[in-house]
Amino acid sequence: MIEVTDTAIQKLIDKKVGFIRLGVKGGGCAGYEYYIEDTSSYISMSDKLQNYGKFTVVLDEMSIPYLSGSTLDWVKDGLNEYFKIINPKEESSCGCGVSIQFNEDLVS
Repeated sequence: MIEVTDTAIQKLIDKKVGFIRLGVKGGGCAGYEYYIEDTSSYISMSDKLQNYGKFTVVLDEMSIPYLSGSTLDWVKDGLNEYFKIINPKEESSCGCGVSIQFNEDLVS
């Protein structure tokens, strides 16, 4: 479902993250926003889990069609460092850098 780069794997291990939730929610000027959060406090029966040994990626059922085929990476951009979802289904993003729009033909 989701690939995780070696750089992101190492960062998650360094940060001692047990569970990381990736998802999509409605919002922003382009229609959707990604979210990435520590989710050790809640996992539902409908969530899909991908175990990577030292951590687990958690995807909610609604986000799977939008995120399947994506890659989680750790990016260094100048002085900023952050996790980034690289998604081939993403059609455009807003200038704010948060809001995204999907090619709905690719979401299934």
